[in-house]
Amino acid sequence: MFDIGFWEVTIIAIIALLVIGPDRLPEFARTTGLWIRKARQFLSGVKSDIDRELRAEDLKRILKQQEEFNAVHEIIEETKATITDTTRQISAIDDQTDATESPANQSNSEPPPGNTPPPHAPGNASDKAPNTSATHDNQQSRNQ
Repeated sequence: MFDIGFWEVTIIAIIALLVIGPDRLPEFARTTGLWIRKARQFLSGVKSDIDRELRAEDLKRILKQQEEFNAVHEIIEETKATITDTTRQISAIDDQTDATESPANQSNSEPPPGNTPPPHAPGNASDKAPNTSATHDNQQSRNQ
């Protein structure tokens, strides 16, 4: 603990024997041992209290993270439910749209008989109208 070697302990014991005397040295050694034991117990108690507080602090931090995780998880679950509901609504609307458009598409895809003009009949208006674009351009250039 104090990193004291054998010779250092021997020197301290000799000095204690000379200062205290041989009569009171055993009582002094018992008292010193008692105080050392109490100091060790006190330090051990302080260390265990600090460890306990650190563990309590870690537990509080973990509980706080768990609460945050639960809040995020709840938001995710609500979002999933909203997405699922929206997907169902979109599917229902899409199905309704398909159901209403399918009869209309069948009637619109085939033009009614008799209303289609022939591809290029001799009586079309395009055959009778002269090409006046060149004539019109020549007249504009002369007027200017």
